Amino acid sequence: MEVHAERVALRGPEQELSYGELGQRVRALAGGLCERGLVAGDRMAAFMPNSPEFLELYLASAHLGAILVPLNLRLSAPELSAILADADPRLLFIGDVPCAAIQEAAASMNSETIIEVHLGSGSWEDLHTDVGSYAPADVISSDSPAQIYYTSGTTGRAKGVILSHGNVSAHARAAVSEFELSVGDTWGHFAPMFHLADAWAVFAVTMAGGAHSFLPVFEAQAVFTSIEADGVTITNLVPTMLQRMVQQAPDDLSCVRTVRRILSGGAPIAPELVSRLQDLFSAEYVQTYGLTETSPFLTVSLIDDEIAKLSDERRFFYRSRTGRPFGGIELQVVDADGTEVPHDGKTVGEIRARGPWVFSGYWNDPERTAEAFDDGWFATGDLATVEERGYLHIVDRKKDVILCGGETVYSTEVENALLTHGRLEAVAAFPVPDLELGEVVGAALVRARDEGRAATAKELWAHCELFLARYKVPRVFYFLDELPLSGSGKVQKRVLRESCQALDGQWRHS
Repeated sequence: MEVHAERVALRGPEQELSYGELGQRVRALAGGLCERGLVAGDRMAAFMPNSPEFLELYLASAHLGAILVPLNLRLSAPELSAILADADPRLLFIGDVPCAAIQEAAASMNSETIIEVHLGSGSWEDLHTDVGSYAPADVISSDSPAQIYYTSGTTGRAKGVILSHGNVSAHARAAVSEFELSVGDTWGHFAPMFHLADAWAVFAVTMAGGAHSFLPVFEAQAVFTSIEADGVTITNLVPTMLQRMVQQAPDDLSCVRTVRRILSGGAPIAPELVSRLQDLFSAEYVQTYGLTETSPFLTVSLIDDEIAKLSDERRFFYRSRTGRPFGGIELQVVDADGTEVPHDGKTVGEIRARGPWVFSGYWNDPERTAEAFDDGWFATGDLATVEERGYLHIVDRKKDVILCGGETVYSTEVENALLTHGRLEAVAAFPVPDLELGEVVGAALVRARDEGRAATAKELWAHCELFLARYKVPRVFYFLDELPLSGSGKVQKRVLRESCQALDGQWRHS
């Protein structure tokens, strides 16, 4: 922060702060936390919306050598209680979020360890102290834990992913290089900062000397307003958010003229949505792929000079792929025997990764840590193909593959076909038990929320037949008001399957 002391660090309607001023505040906050007994290695949990205060907490914990545990704002009280019991934080910060779940989860904690953070108020300022009485911890190494992110628990009990200072700093350096981050950039914190869909940018953008802009909770119209007001040049949003941006775009698009790059990650994205995004923004669209365990990025769809010379159709093909390896990461796509699949764009295998920003283990869980690695490679559980230039394309999660009468159906191809219809806001495909075929394809759908005619199941069936083999076309449709989402905006398919089991499909094709 000292390197960019004169540069603007924070932008917003009520304040503009330089990196010199931000550095003073971070050191003062670290000092205040130290006075409260926090030492290197202690955990502190944060249940907070996007805000300058949350950014300060990220940076102060790293300065002090404490371990930050960001909490998902969408979780229930039992889920939060389990995480707090596992992480055992010395301090819990609760921001201005109207949520009874965190109060219930925190009830068993010592009240002195709970700090209510009323953003922009004196209570937050009281945590800062005289910086002259404090020096940063000298026991921090690259292997020291920096953060613990608890996964959403879509496969059962949430796992605490430990990211070290080495993981975080190596990923930040790679991100600065890959995305060409600079002092001229303003990052829009529109995805949740408690999730790595956005949190990586806290460190990468700060490293580059760019500015930070904040939106407490994602809302499409507010994003457009924030981009125009703060001159946002780059941000990362998950597909469900981008879908809402496209649907609610203003007639006058001059408000987004400052944006140079739109990143998307957290879930596969339909090519149809990529095309609509390119029509909406004059900015470069970049697809990313990664996991919490990989800090997060493993691939990026940035194109090289050779691909840039190709036709518009071929360039679009590469931009809508999952991408080539990010930075210095090593990737393999292997079959069930561990043999790398051919780079033919057709053969499916599981992605494995290793490199400087791949995590080393789960908090308090050596058994699941051992299960996550295969001969030194982290097994992602994601299935993909690789084309001749080394670009990956995610086809599904291993656990989401549908086996219909012995035929393999990947949920993403079904979802992409449905989204081309144009009258759906969100879709998710998943297996539905069937006595004859074992499983058939089910689809949960959220219809477009405008005044137009609502899509019918028969119409959607006929539409999918134009794109898919008959066995891949959904046989059971569930029309819902919304899909269950994780904190990052990813559809929670385990939760969805369980909830749909309690319903009769609104339409079933014989």
